Amino acid sequence: MAPASPPDAGALLRHPKLWLVPTVLSALVTLVLSLLYMGGILNPGADLDRLPIALVDEDRGGLGKEITAALTSEGPGGVQWHRIGAAEAQDRLASGKVYGALLVPRDFSASVAALGTPRATARPTLTVLTNPGVGSLGSSLAAQINQAAAHRASVTLGKRLAPAATDPTARVLLADPVAVQTRVGHPIGRRSGLGLSAFYYTLLLVLSGFIGGNLIHTGVDTALGYADSEIGPWHTRNRTVPIDRTQTLVLKMVMTAGIALLTTSLLMLATVGILDMDAGHLPLLWVFSYCAVVAVGLGVQAINAAFGGVGQLVSMFVFIALALPSSGATIPLQATPAFYRFLGAFEPMRQLTEGVRAILYFDARADAGLTRAWVMIAIGFVAALLFGFGMTRYYDRRGLARLTPQPEPAA
Repeated sequence: MAPASPPDAGALLRHPKLWLVPTVLSALVTLVLSLLYMGGILNPGADLDRLPIALVDEDRGGLGKEITAALTSEGPGGVQWHRIGAAEAQDRLASGKVYGALLVPRDFSASVAALGTPRATARPTLTVLTNPGVGSLGSSLAAQINQAAAHRASVTLGKRLAPAATDPTARVLLADPVAVQTRVGHPIGRRSGLGLSAFYYTLLLVLSGFIGGNLIHTGVDTALGYADSEIGPWHTRNRTVPIDRTQTLVLKMVMTAGIALLTTSLLMLATVGILDMDAGHLPLLWVFSYCAVVAVGLGVQAINAAFGGVGQLVSMFVFIALALPSSGATIPLQATPAFYRFLGAFEPMRQLTEGVRAILYFDARADAGLTRAWVMIAIGFVAALLFGFGMTRYYDRRGLARLTPQPEPAA
């Protein structure tokens, strides 16, 4: 009797079960990613919630108080105005605690009173201070809010001044009497990507830990005989090494920490050494980067150990899909829907972004987010160890070994 011929692709394509799992997973991943990534960016202005902006009144007259009071009581919703002094405003700009500032100068009332008289030497001016270190979009959003607020204050003031003017030209000038000056409140380096270098550097840290962790996971499983190796037309499978899940996880985590020494050094060599990214506190940046890469890598190993074959998909959602839109790196979390603000409280990329920003832009100040970043890295370390080894020890105690029977060699 002739042996049956192997099935061809056409025959296999007619089996519904072959389509089921990849179709369902692909559809779900595409749908969820589309909702996650687009849902957080479409309308930042409408989603504003307590965006911190400093409001500084140095005016020696009374108009400054009127303007700042009107802004805090009648200004745009979603803004959290901080009425503080100039020194404190500068300190908060330098620590990334506010996204911008609106400054009423000391001579504002005097300049307004001089309008239409020979004493007038210049238009009254309100100053908008930007903070590019918090990200170009966040700083720009705060600047737009401040500029609009200054314009409204000018129009309101003009309604009081213009009717008293007798000269038509003066009446036109007094209808919008205040000039708005914009300048950088806390400058950053020119080679900082307009405040985006912290985001892309953080993304590199997460990708290094994520990709490296998955490569180590696959490489170890292949070397120990629990996964096949296929390169081009060549397929091999090693003899299975009888090792339990816990010891396998120890091996993978130690390798993750060791290989991260190299990848972190190469990452900094490429970004700082070759591309000349503006960066200070280089020893601290290296230590922080290494710990961040290891924390992500250990998390990947723990998830893969717990979930098996779908672990890479799960870790992709934890460290990439959910982390990117909730990182607050490109769009402030205060300008995203509440779901993303919730994710930002614990998603790793948010914490790492704050730490990198503090080092790159805010002189490594602890209150600029660096302390929180270190604490969350430590929590990530502990969580990865507890979850990973908790699951593997449970599997081992239940006798759920990974041993795969090996075919006997042909005689």
